Amino acid sequence: MVQTEGTIPLYDWVPWLAGIPGTLVLFVLLVVAVGVVLSNVLVRLLGRPVARRFARQSVAQTVIRGIRAGTIVGALLFALWAVGVRFTDVLLIGTVLSAVVGIILAPLIGNFINGVFILADQPYEIGDMIELDDGTQGFVDDITIRYTKIFTLDNTFLVIPNGNMRDRDVINYSAEDERSRQTIDVLVTYESDVSRGRRLVERAARDCEAVIDGGPDIRIGVARYNASPDCRIHEFGDDGVLLRLRYWVKKPYKLGKVQSDVNTRIRELLADADVEMAYPHRHLVFDDTSGVARVGVGSEGPPDDATASADPDDTNRSV
Repeated sequence: MVQTEGTIPLYDWVPWLAGIPGTLVLFVLLVVAVGVVLSNVLVRLLGRPVARRFARQSVAQTVIRGIRAGTIVGALLFALWAVGVRFTDVLLIGTVLSAVVGIILAPLIGNFINGVFILADQPYEIGDMIELDDGTQGFVDDITIRYTKIFTLDNTFLVIPNGNMRDRDVINYSAEDERSRQTIDVLVTYESDVSRGRRLVERAARDCEAVIDGGPDIRIGVARYNASPDCRIHEFGDDGVLLRLRYWVKKPYKLGKVQSDVNTRIRELLADADVEMAYPHRHLVFDDTSGVARVGVGSEGPPDDATASADPDDTNRSV
């Protein structure tokens, strides 16, 4: 068969389809559906090799998504070529649409770009526990090119565009090591046995199961920290001696509960040992320059003008 200008290649293959209306559209949809099925098959076949090839789960998932999307787009392009659509026309239309839509979808494009930076910079990974600058804590559930999904400790999902994630301060509790060091300040009076108070505060932390009781020093970079709870005199304050307890927690998602347990145990041990916890005291002193309080004497109380008519020698009392 000799192809003439304007002839549809699909009709050259199957001439009897020319008489059926909507054949080209149905053919394109059928090819795209085959592309979707083929993409699922490829994902099943290549999922494990890709996961073994990339150590980071987020990168592996991005590659898998790229394979799926590439297969579907390839099937669509093949279907368009089969029905006679010239790629020069597609390229021209795509360029015009990109210029128009690019302005409208600028934030979305920005999220794509920031998603690439997040995957490259590795500030967090799927499964890491992070804390946002507003205090929200949770686990990274998924990282895509467009957004980051966080499963919060309040049992809710939080989906944040990558453009916003790049602009926020993110604390990663699981970047290298899940163990986290915490600090609690305890103020005791100057009259207390400070040395015994320090030992009891350390014991209070060791009594909590989630606190690391001891072992080899914990190395963070070039620094080394004592693994067991450590309480030291931090400063001599106006109201008492400030003791600072530092301890390590095994799992980051238990920080709040562990801090409450340690505080409770500190209170119990210090109370039993008669080590008094200090708190600010305020003494109000009145002298001759502070004025005089007038008090009326009587079973029914002073009359309305008793304050003005009472004898100061009999009724005035200095406070």
